[in-house]
Amino acid sequence: MANISITVCSGQNTEKCRVCGKDQILMVYEGEYQPGDKIVFETDESNDYYVIRTDGTMDEAYVYLTVNSLEYVIPFEEKKIAYNPVSFTGNLHYITMRKAEEYENTAYRNLAKNVMDQNGVSGCYPHARANVETRGESVFAARNCLDGVLANRSHGAWPYESWGINRRDDAELTLEFGRPVDFDRLCLYTRADFPHDNWWIQATITFSDGSQEVVDMEKSEGPHVFAIERKQITWMKISNLIKADDPSPFPAMTQIEVYGKNSSK
Repeated sequence: MANISITVCSGQNTEKCRVCGKDQILMVYEGEYQPGDKIVFETDESNDYYVIRTDGTMDEAYVYLTVNSLEYVIPFEEKKIAYNPVSFTGNLHYITMRKAEEYENTAYRNLAKNVMDQNGVSGCYPHARANVETRGESVFAARNCLDGVLANRSHGAWPYESWGINRRDDAELTLEFGRPVDFDRLCLYTRADFPHDNWWIQATITFSDGSQEVVDMEKSEGPHVFAIERKQITWMKISNLIKADDPSPFPAMTQIEVYGKNSSK
């Protein structure tokens, strides 16, 4: 059994609330968050699967932890607008952590979804990172492609957050799984705020085994679905994004979905 804990701390690491237990715990934190506050999730069994809820308004996150301690910084001000306006507000907060069940670890699922992904944080997977994010703004961060929100008919604040490339022709996004996975379907939701947006007509997908796939896309509000089968993949990269011949310079990605299972050990 894993010894796990949830701690709410201030930016100066002053403990505000703490809950400990084995395999499954929950916290009801009674207090308003302040800038700098963070939730620290700890376990003595890393390199394993966990299900974590950072806020009562958000989905559970099925994640693979390679660290014993993970800090989740509460978003404020500019960083907050990429989240549901209700999230992390008020003075009652429902936070949970548990080890994933075996049936969850063997299930066919969207291997890319991680609602608690954070920029610049490693050790919690899946994780998205990119070589560019428009103006460094949270509503254009790579992590938005993993949050499960599919609204793509506008841009900016939640629920229209996306990955923006700041007009860069060499933009690329890497999705790290943190462990080997097997999959057979890839879905890309490109942003469709027309006529503000452009769109991509082609992209190259590179996988950790060295293989590549060139995929074609079109102007669409729906998902671009590709039957791509790979096994024992630890990361994939989307690059060589080719824009359509359209006056707008603003293509963007709303969501990435990768359907499959964790590779057998």
